[in-house]
Amino acid sequence: MTEAPTRRPQGRPHRRPQRDPVRILAFEALRAVQERDAYANLVLPGLLRAAAADAVKKGRTFDRRDAALATELVYGTLRRQGTYDAVIAACVDRPLREVDPPVLDVLALGAHQLLGTRIPPHAAVSASVELARAVLGDGRARFVNAVLRKVAAHDLDGWLEQVAPPYDEDPEDHLAVVHSHPRWVVAALWDALGGGRAGIEDLLAADNERPEVTLVARPGRSTPEQIAASLPAGSTEPGRWSPYALRLAEGGDPAAVEAVRDGLAGVQDEGSQLVAAALAAAPLEGPDARWLDGCAGPGGKAALLAALAARRGALLVAAEKQPHRARLVSRALAGNPGPYQVVVADGTRPVWAPGSFDRVLVDVPCTGLGALRRRPEARWRRRAEDVAGFGGLQRDLLAQALRAVRVGGVVGYVTCSPHLAETRAVVDDTLRGGHAPAAEPVDARPLLPGVPALGDGPDIQLWPHVHGTDAMYLALLRRTG
Repeated sequence: MTEAPTRRPQGRPHRRPQRDPVRILAFEALRAVQERDAYANLVLPGLLRAAAADAVKKGRTFDRRDAALATELVYGTLRRQGTYDAVIAACVDRPLREVDPPVLDVLALGAHQLLGTRIPPHAAVSASVELARAVLGDGRARFVNAVLRKVAAHDLDGWLEQVAPPYDEDPEDHLAVVHSHPRWVVAALWDALGGGRAGIEDLLAADNERPEVTLVARPGRSTPEQIAASLPAGSTEPGRWSPYALRLAEGGDPAAVEAVRDGLAGVQDEGSQLVAAALAAAPLEGPDARWLDGCAGPGGKAALLAALAARRGALLVAAEKQPHRARLVSRALAGNPGPYQVVVADGTRPVWAPGSFDRVLVDVPCTGLGALRRRPEARWRRRAEDVAGFGGLQRDLLAQALRAVRVGGVVGYVTCSPHLAETRAVVDDTLRGGHAPAAEPVDARPLLPGVPALGDGPDIQLWPHVHGTDAMYLALLRRTG
């Protein structure tokens, strides 16, 4: 099947396309993700605000249901992009790389409405064709119509039977198509998780679920109970594991929470809260007066650490290499009851003297494979070779963190990736390599009381399908020499 020419047939009356603001917004968000490498969670809020303002200006409505539908279309399409590409490929007569990217975005949005939502098939096709007419023109709209009518011939299960190879013949490719992850990501997650088919299927399925919005109450400034009491009954639930966590009901908007606006609370995954709290709770002999967050941007963990440090009269130094991210850290820490300092500094080229700190957190740059629920586009943007590209930096940051802490002090090495090459391999190489001060592992499991399934230790790996958190990794190391 080829795209139809854009010339309109003679004699057919011209009809202005119906501009659906929800679907046009979703299309614009996908275009930003594909063309500019934007992240949906960063670009979508601005588009939603602009759509609401435009609706007011034109005397229309753009309410919470419209915003929810637009959000579902964007995130659902990005999460299932691999599956939908396989389905669309079966409905066209050429490789997808030869189909113009804007056309593919409209087709993917249509496929998600047909295969991933309860929108009636005729309405999904009709709305997608109208979107194509509005943003692509009549000719390409006919192409979209023809392809989506083929897609509508089967439901998702029916398509998966056709486009996914049998599990027994190629388990990794089967899982990649069924659960919409690149094959290399499936292999990496499976290696990190271990075990059989059930565990990896549960993990991949969890990556495709909408994550909860979790707040962190800043210790000393607010509590989860106080925040919950200020909100409508039934709109929150306690955190599962973190004593500082509060979960918003589905559709809850953190921007509408007064405590968030006032800086008394922030938006932070419970896994991120747990690893910061574990470092703060690690047993320590001697002074406990100076803490360092060596990779502090954008400031979520730094804000929690600063609040915990303030309870002990300790100073937190929050270091961030990028000035614009350092400004975000400053905003996150504003109003902290205790002393803190934000510095623009590269953790691999420290501006502080060796042995200056009692506790050090180093949340290193990584592939982000542990947060695919929140940034689904990252799975398509990352490549297997990216893992090696981060490795040298991760080792340097950990080695410098061990130099920054005093003998007897504790370093927390954190990644939002469960990839073994970014977690245990980095820690093991650093402990054995001789290029960093001597250190020994600290069992982190007792520092997360009540959290189940933390493995054999001494490090911990959290999982979306087990703990309901991002796949955060934490290793605690005590400097010994």
